[in-house]
Amino acid sequence: MVGTRKIGLFGGTFDPVHRGHLHLADRARQELGLDEVRFLPCRISPHKQASRPTSAADRLQMLRLATSALPWAVVDDWETLREGPSFSYQTAEAMARAFPGCRLFWIMGTDQWNALDSWTEPGRLAACVEFVVFSRGERPEERAGCRMHALAGGHPASATAIRDAVARGETDHPWLTPEVSRWIRDHRLYQNTQ
Repeated sequence: MVGTRKIGLFGGTFDPVHRGHLHLADRARQELGLDEVRFLPCRISPHKQASRPTSAADRLQMLRLATSALPWAVVDDWETLREGPSFSYQTAEAMARAFPGCRLFWIMGTDQWNALDSWTEPGRLAACVEFVVFSRGERPEERAGCRMHALAGGHPASATAIRDAVARGETDHPWLTPEVSRWIRDHRLYQNTQ
């Protein structure tokens, strides 16, 4: 497979995107020699259907601002353009069709890896991708039918903590890039979350 293009797929709500997301994407890129990482913000997370995230337009723009200086980062609006919840297997199958012959890597944390059996059609997802699993502790357990790359490490950033801090009146947050902080401030995002 020498010369095969490697694409990282990083899904999530990104509400907002923070330095932890960028750190993990860059670690995966460096460790696995990825040619690019595609950030795929969901329209509606199947695991968070009771709550609605900030508008897709705002989340996409924050991603564009946060990754503007990263030549390996691509902001992909595929999931935000679809109706209903964003299922990972559908995204992976669409990316496999869009990038035939490429190796696709799904970036996730141990919590998601451990819950994979509860996802919709995990076998179809596993048929399309190799999993990149970040762990803060013990190495994630192997799963039958899954190709997995375990990477040690994490980042303390939390989108929930950022939203709560902004709601309390903090105008800048160390886990946000200055451009994203400015967007949040200028568009008065997360003002009424408490």
